[in-house]
Amino acid sequence: MEDLVISKVRVRIIKLFLTNPGAQIHVREIARRVGSEINAVRRELKRLHRIGFFKKSPRGNRLFYSVKEDFIFFDELLGMVAKETGLGRALLEKKGELGKINFALLAKPFVRGRVSKPSEIDLLIVGKVSTALLTKLIENEQQRLGHEVNYTVLTSEEFDFRKRRKDLFIIDVLSQPRIVLLGNEEKYCKL
Repeated sequence: MEDLVISKVRVRIIKLFLTNPGAQIHVREIARRVGSEINAVRRELKRLHRIGFFKKSPRGNRLFYSVKEDFIFFDELLGMVAKETGLGRALLEKKGELGKINFALLAKPFVRGRVSKPSEIDLLIVGKVSTALLTKLIENEQQRLGHEVNYTVLTSEEFDFRKRRKDLFIIDVLSQPRIVLLGNEEKYCKL
């Protein structure tokens, strides 16, 4: 994102808010958490508010910011941040070592902070992967989050077979809001 967005401070602010769903943070706390001087943070907050990314709410002598989820580029930014942080980043950094991944998706509710029920899937991978490395990446993410990550790995043949048979599990996974990490969304998600 830093290659696409000129301001590194702006990128850090966007990441801070999109990796902390529902956060309402005041200016000084934002500056502290992104590790930048307060004037630079104020300048970027003003720009992000002007384009509709933030809503402001004064409380006492503090001004709190929170993300407007109806912001026109919210989903795109969320997808970019999901690929640059947490499990998305780990998978993309290790994709060569993991094996042959034809398709991978993260459930958008998981990216937004959902703690999944046993029946909900956070990560779907289609391909042939190193289970030892994948397990290590998942365990690291679970430790970071403090809760379990539900995931499924299917070979291409298993996925195609279950999709052709209109398997309820596959339909549920592909029907939920998602962020595609790898692969062709049209090819894999079309029901």
